[in-house]
Amino acid sequence: MSKIAIFPGSFDPITLGHVSIVKRAASLFDKIIVAIGVNSTKSSMFSVEQRKEWIENIFKDYENIEVETYTGLTINYCKKKGAKYILRGLRTSADFEFERGIGQVNFMMEKEIETVFLLTEAKYSPISSSIVRDVYKNGGDLSKLIPAEVIL
Repeated sequence: MSKIAIFPGSFDPITLGHVSIVKRAASLFDKIIVAIGVNSTKSSMFSVEQRKEWIENIFKDYENIEVETYTGLTINYCKKKGAKYILRGLRTSADFEFERGIGQVNFMMEKEIETVFLLTEAKYSPISSSIVRDVYKNGGDLSKLIPAEVIL
């Protein structure tokens, strides 16, 4: 049986921290699906098509990394894709508290799916998509925050 992990997020935009997590996890799983969650009640800065294209370009040389979009509960998407793992990156203790709660509820809903946490590299800990969007809106230098494939 293949070890399939879902790495869910809005990736609005994807950051160097996200990329680091996926690349480091690529050797741990047979397949990782970077899953862009589409939430119709949440407005995004960048279109889902643009985000998908960026992420596909970033991971084009990785045979075991795919990029898809989905709606609804992540746990249901995992079941649909046959994934037994949800991959999450942790930057701070606040991330852990938030993600732990989600992971526990997911486990209550589906005991066959485990949430796996990887710690973000220290140099990427302060980076979040919301900070990137703020720097972008205010004309700041994004070169140390996002991959070169993300052209803003």
